[in-house]
Amino acid sequence: MKKQLSLLSLVIVSVVGFSQSARVQVIHNSADALTATVDVYVNGMLTLDNVNFRTASPFTDLPAGVPLIVGVAPDDSVSASDAFYTETFTLTENETYVIIAGGIESASGYNPAPPFDLHVFDMARETSMDPLKVDVLIYQGSTDAPVMDAYETEVGLGQIVDNIAYSEYQGYFEFPSDNYTIELRNESGTQPLAAYIAALESLGLEGIAVTVLASGFFDPSQNSNGPAFGLYAVSPLGGGLIPLPPAPLAVADFKEEMFQLYPNPVDDVLNTHGVNFTDYTIRISDISGRIVSEKFYEIENNRLRVDRLSSGMYVLSLFTKGTLSASGKFIKQ
Repeated sequence: MKKQLSLLSLVIVSVVGFSQSARVQVIHNSADALTATVDVYVNGMLTLDNVNFRTASPFTDLPAGVPLIVGVAPDDSVSASDAFYTETFTLTENETYVIIAGGIESASGYNPAPPFDLHVFDMARETSMDPLKVDVLIYQGSTDAPVMDAYETEVGLGQIVDNIAYSEYQGYFEFPSDNYTIELRNESGTQPLAAYIAALESLGLEGIAVTVLASGFFDPSQNSNGPAFGLYAVSPLGGGLIPLPPAPLAVADFKEEMFQLYPNPVDDVLNTHGVNFTDYTIRISDISGRIVSEKFYEIENNRLRVDRLSSGMYVLSLFTKGTLSASGKFIKQ
């Protein structure tokens, strides 16, 4: 049986005789089934054993100014010679890095199939520049996603990312601690593709720097039915990636001024302007995407009782024959 070594053990061994160090976080984002779990070797030593897809290490000190031979191997490896990927890195003293594993190792079953690689960002942060804000680094890690723009649509920040392609980073973006909706669009910004709720305030991320990355496949059917596309946040403390809940896309024939929810925040009764509740199937989801109610016992004159809901932010969606017609967010006090 392989002996599992902690990253800390590697650091203690490696830094003997070296006073220079750099801070490094490693994120596993290769959605290939062949690399779902991997071993990581550094200078021939097993450093991380059985690293799962969509997990991250914490930021850790590693030696700077000396070559580090990094090997990534299958999870049943017995030595560094089993690595399917090897690269040598020399870190810069006092620099901070985010290193994301991505790409495809399988010989077939994926379209497109950019090769497995480690994508390095060498100006990373662990805390925000302003302690009252959240600093966000964006990484496009979906191999089959188109070149995309990103817009913030909840508080009206507008375009925040322009033409980001696979393996590219953009940021840092310094956001006030608030709850946002991130809408992904095609590279011309004219066609919405997906939307997600980035609840920076609700998650208590004030004063922190995080990485938000695209992960999984836009079309799993062309990629061995692998994990589906989504946006995920990465804490500087590492661990499992945090999924951002999907948000309904606005429907083109509903104008914002036609569909309004009030009062917002609400205590007991929610009203609407522009549509009639009785014409639609109503669904309410929390910010994690969990459906909390699809049946209501009192709908009269566009008044909807929400007094049974717990305090928090919700998405109210209106459906016609199973098709989303409109949606809006509200806060239950």
